[in-house]
Amino acid sequence: MATHASDKLAVLIDADNAQPKLAHELLNEISRYGTATVKRAYGDWTTQHMNSWKEVLNTLAIQPVQQFAYTSGKNATDSALIIDAMDLLHTGNLDGFCLVSSDSDFTRLATRIREAGLLVYGFGEKKTPQAFVAACDKFIYTEILRPEAVAKGETVQEVEPLKPLLQAAVDATARDNGWSPLSTVGSMLVKQSPSFDPRNYGFSKLSELVRNQSWLQIKEEPVTPGASNVHVYVRPKGKAKGKQAAGA
Repeated sequence: MATHASDKLAVLIDADNAQPKLAHELLNEISRYGTATVKRAYGDWTTQHMNSWKEVLNTLAIQPVQQFAYTSGKNATDSALIIDAMDLLHTGNLDGFCLVSSDSDFTRLATRIREAGLLVYGFGEKKTPQAFVAACDKFIYTEILRPEAVAKGETVQEVEPLKPLLQAAVDATARDNGWSPLSTVGSMLVKQSPSFDPRNYGFSKLSELVRNQSWLQIKEEPVTPGASNVHVYVRPKGKAKGKQAAGA
């Protein structure tokens, strides 16, 4: 999925349902997709369990939005976040939203924002219901943002089996000569599965992941003659036969 550093994003955090210890890593990840022009965290800041969030709010310039829990068992925080999101949507000053929560209550919000033509990036734990994951353009499991997980190349447990997902994306993007541009494969993977990320499988980049697949062939071509930058192409081994081999 194409992203632009100039995209203006609203970051809306369900602080009742997100981990403050990953706040720095979260915003670093968001910077890959655009600029966080709005940063808000929602919760009842009068309660003790929000103290850990208070320590990072000023450091990261995140605006706390107070929402009292008026009735036991009712999540007023979710309602406040959704109302603000719709207000921001109608300003027309944003290119996308980052919804930080593992709560399925935001599924309809994500679909509504996408219906308006804006991008939705979701951030939540692996326990996030699939309905919310699928409602986003891209969903990032926060487990892979932990510094120790990145350093060790850890994987996210119980992610979608890799080979069928990768096979479908390669087949769908193959050219007449059998080769699929890796950049196009990457876009197709996210379309097919919004939670796809090579880091879920222990690789920092898609190029590293495909090179580790023994059933795939890899081809590199310079972007321009003599250039050090290359285009990467992939295809299943033994795929090209007969006339297709002429384009190999």
